[in-house]
Amino acid sequence: MQKTLFALSLGFGCIIFALQAAQAQQQANCGQRGQVIERLQTKYGESRRSVGLAANNGVVETYASTESGTWTIVITMPNGMTCLVAAGEAFQPVDEAAVTRGDKV
Repeated sequence: MQKTLFALSLGFGCIIFALQAAQAQQQANCGQRGQVIERLQTKYGESRRSVGLAANNGVVETYASTESGTWTIVITMPNGMTCLVAAGEAFQPVDEAAVTRGDKV
């Protein structure tokens, strides 16, 4: 019985530790909007390329630099917190007409 309780306690401890680590990483990828955008502009030379509204009322923006080829997608929540969603390299602007339903891709 004591071994089972010890194993359960250890398991719960591991779960709590993993959740705290995930929360800390999420906070490291978020900040006040002004600070995040300034960093994208000054460090990476990125400027806003697109903007849209997500289902959760978050504002989703794409920032990119044609010079360096870097790109970043961020979401700003109604509370003002901006979080990095994705980032990468080899950004290529595309100038093509929007595809509508029924069009062949």
